[in-house]
Amino acid sequence: MVTKTEDNQLNRLENQVDNGGGEAWEYLCLVRKLKLRRSEKVLRHGLSILNDPKKRSSLGPDEWTLYEQVVVAAMDCQHLDVAKDCIKVLQKRFPESKRVGRLEAMLLEAKGLWDEAEKAYTSFLEDNPVDQIIHKRRVAMAKAQGNISGAIERLNKYLEIFMADHDAWRELAELYVSLQMYKQAAFCYEELIISQPTLPLFHLAYADVLYTLGGLENLQTAKKYYASTIDLTGGKNTRALFGICLCTSAISQLTKGKSKEDKDKSQVQSLAVKVLEKDYKQRAPDKLPQVTTALKGLTLSS
Repeated sequence: MVTKTEDNQLNRLENQVDNGGGEAWEYLCLVRKLKLRRSEKVLRHGLSILNDPKKRSSLGPDEWTLYEQVVVAAMDCQHLDVAKDCIKVLQKRFPESKRVGRLEAMLLEAKGLWDEAEKAYTSFLEDNPVDQIIHKRRVAMAKAQGNISGAIERLNKYLEIFMADHDAWRELAELYVSLQMYKQAAFCYEELIISQPTLPLFHLAYADVLYTLGGLENLQTAKKYYASTIDLTGGKNTRALFGICLCTSAISQLTKGKSKEDKDKSQVQSLAVKVLEKDYKQRAPDKLPQVTTALKGLTLSS
């Protein structure tokens, strides 16, 4: 996750290089460090260095790192000829490199030569079954072909090896949601919450999935996780506040006023309504009447 300081530094450097103020190499290093894909800018500023013999030679061994960074950016931007030319330079310098071989396979993928790319990736995995990059490329390739079930299968196999990869769990959850496989998505979010319990994003996503599944138990649990999202965000998550109201209303309908929550008129819901109305009054007063009407429809009857 990019910190506010890093984001400010990135924006400052980006403004400088975009306006011809230098620091292109520092900017490219920061993009790489933060694992961002500013592909158009990386391609433009990277080539400005590589095409200048003096600047390129000043990099020393980092020249080859920049070539690799430009290759990926060029493929992202569909400048496949540029990617091919850079790969040729790397091949000449590192003729037996598996890393360069991966770039070649990625170029096949970028060209839509799926079968050839798959053969190359399979070969790499035979040599090194725990190559994370290749596993991820195979997932991405399945997604690119619209094969979501195939991507899910490959992600599950990947997570059998790399169980601590939070990004993979999140992606798997989102793929399950796209196929309306909410129980499986819920399991993924449970794994994420266990490993990163203070991140409100996962609490919110888990609550959304449980609310979608419905049923009294799921709704009650969803309400708890909407509440924890509100707590973790200092009471400022609008979606979670609406979630509290929706869950309370749905629980009321299922229990027909018999639950303790309904008899207490849900203090949590009342607080959520007040916060939402205050927020919209300050931020979007023109929408306040609509929001108030909607919330009244969800409020428990006396």
